[in-house]
Amino acid sequence: MKINMADLKKQHDGIREELDSVIKEVIDSSAFILGSKVTDFENSYSAFTGAKHTIGMASGTGALHAALVALDVSAGDEVITIPFTFAATVEMIYLSGAKPVFVDIEPDTYNPSPTDLERKVSDRTKAIMVVDVFGHPAEWDQILPVAESHDLRIIDDSCEALGAEYRGSPVGRFGDAAAFAFYPNKQITTGEGGAILTDSDRIATLARSLRNQGRGQMGAWVDHERLGYNYRMNEMSAALGLSQLERLDTILEKRERVARLYTERLRDLEWLSAPSVRPHVRMSWFVYVVTLSEGLDRNILMAAMEEQGIPVRGYFEPVHRFPYVRERLGDATIDLPVTDSIASRTMALPFHNGLTEEQIDRVVHSLRRAKDKLS
Repeated sequence: MKINMADLKKQHDGIREELDSVIKEVIDSSAFILGSKVTDFENSYSAFTGAKHTIGMASGTGALHAALVALDVSAGDEVITIPFTFAATVEMIYLSGAKPVFVDIEPDTYNPSPTDLERKVSDRTKAIMVVDVFGHPAEWDQILPVAESHDLRIIDDSCEALGAEYRGSPVGRFGDAAAFAFYPNKQITTGEGGAILTDSDRIATLARSLRNQGRGQMGAWVDHERLGYNYRMNEMSAALGLSQLERLDTILEKRERVARLYTERLRDLEWLSAPSVRPHVRMSWFVYVVTLSEGLDRNILMAAMEEQGIPVRGYFEPVHRFPYVRERLGDATIDLPVTDSIASRTMALPFHNGLTEEQIDRVVHSLRRAKDKLS
């Protein structure tokens, strides 16, 4: 019985015929860029989240970059964020010309520490890039007042959090703009794809221009009003996303079921912590990441599980440790004790919609056996 880290075939069971149909429809239409499917996807996404504007993008990475540019983040500015995130969060801050300023994370959710965030605000801070790590919403009740008191812009990196809610409000509705991603490992996939959500007419207009190489809404095709990028979502991707978006509640329920089964079976392991979910949030399960106790060698444990045919993965290597970031930081002291501790002890278990109870039992059994080898 092979267990995959993720299983896209299982994720798309039950909608294959519909996917084939919508792809054929796009091909027959010969409209591949910024056509009706993109518009339909944007309208459906706005209806799901309640956002005034959804702008379909070529990727979540492009969505982050365009959002920064639309908010006038540029050279000389600082953007506060966390290093315990996917590389794109920080890459796009650098690409905008700004400098990332790293804050520590909370020890249970791995999201930005509101206390450390406020300490890191300077007179050069332009924006905060908040990350909803692994699909758990950040603590918005504490972050938003900090931004307001210092007149800072907020971009929500919700790329891992599609369908999550904070105190009953969908993630993506907090701050000036939010970015989502639909890469194959996400809750729904468009192959490659992403979106910007905003209630601002100005940001929406700029984002639509930026994704389309700087073209204006009413200008000729070769009339470019500003420096832009090729961040357009294509019709095929939008069609794929539409088919899954209509079933998002079911998809999220399946992922929540797998997470619940894992948590139940891991409850008696004192040397490991299951993911923490605060009572006022709805978690959107992107991955299932456990945290090992201090002193356990994660690499040995993972190698022992791999020997049993169970794929596992360390999550995340903090961005501030990457060579290109260290080079840019120079001699700057980066004091992030929680991040450094958590990053060396987190481990992602196999996780996807179609994971069976038998497979979950096998993963947990393998985990116990691997730990026994360390004793």
